[in-house]
Amino acid sequence: MKNNRICQILGIEKPVVQGPLSWLTDARLVAGVSNAGGLGVLGPNAGLTAATAVSTPHETAEKIREEIRKTKKLTEKPFGVNLIPTPENDICTPPILKVIKEEGVRTVVYTGYGEGAVIPSLFSELKQAGITIIYRDINPTPANTRLAEEAGADIIVATGFDEGGTLPGTALGTFSIVPLIADSVKRIPVMAAGGITDSRTARAAHALGAEGVFAGSVFIGTEESSVPQTVKDKIVDANGLDLLLFRTLPDYYRSLPGKLAEKLVSMDKAGASNQEQGEAMGGLRGLRIGMLEGNTDEGYIALGTGIGNIRSVRSVAQVVSELDAG
Repeated sequence: MKNNRICQILGIEKPVVQGPLSWLTDARLVAGVSNAGGLGVLGPNAGLTAATAVSTPHETAEKIREEIRKTKKLTEKPFGVNLIPTPENDICTPPILKVIKEEGVRTVVYTGYGEGAVIPSLFSELKQAGITIIYRDINPTPANTRLAEEAGADIIVATGFDEGGTLPGTALGTFSIVPLIADSVKRIPVMAAGGITDSRTARAAHALGAEGVFAGSVFIGTEESSVPQTVKDKIVDANGLDLLLFRTLPDYYRSLPGKLAEKLVSMDKAGASNQEQGEAMGGLRGLRIGMLEGNTDEGYIALGTGIGNIRSVRSVAQVVSELDAG
């Protein structure tokens, strides 16, 4: 294990954490990252497809249990599970957290969004259960960083507008947000997220004050990824200039071109509301259709701006090694 605080806290060999990626994670991908020395993370819809999609929080939690057990069969290394708590009427977190505790998962990626995202009682519950907390706010600020640190976060993720998936509402790039957040913590390490896809971008993240990288898009086009080959080929062939940006809920998304993505850009230019955009986009269902099924007429392919550095379909181990080399 390296003399690196991220590695020491998580019990891993390389300071690389794979983003949860919702529908796009499964036991094979997550175990691959962990076996390569990083930390794989199961998303809230890990292992699910259109045929196995579930509707209730209890069913979701039990599907996560299944994927946790599958992951354990593929790796003896640490891995994590994503939690997306809400300050009010949160019916999903309790059953998922119950499963996490019962299955002995030792790390949680706690995704926060909006006012009240740092829930002290939930932090306390996680800490009392001996669970390590990687806190990732969609809109990181010095204020919510300090709140999370005081509540008990072990690691902070500084996410820049360069990322894929649900984008921050503040269009502050990774180059700007990482040093801002790194200078805001008192005791705990910071990871960088957003546009990090090769050794050069990983080196830049470390130079800015990060002690590790939190990456998503670069793992979508790997051999172990469950997305179809057509989507992997599109990732390899594209660069950041190909991505289409549009407003939606909660703030922004970007996608490779496709019938739905182009429609959303047109709606945005015509002045559609974020609510209208979100309904047309289909939320995370659109991500499943576009990326897991390869249908860009009815779905979208959300990626970060660093995809131009992805030039071939590689193994997860090769990706982790390159990010670590940075």
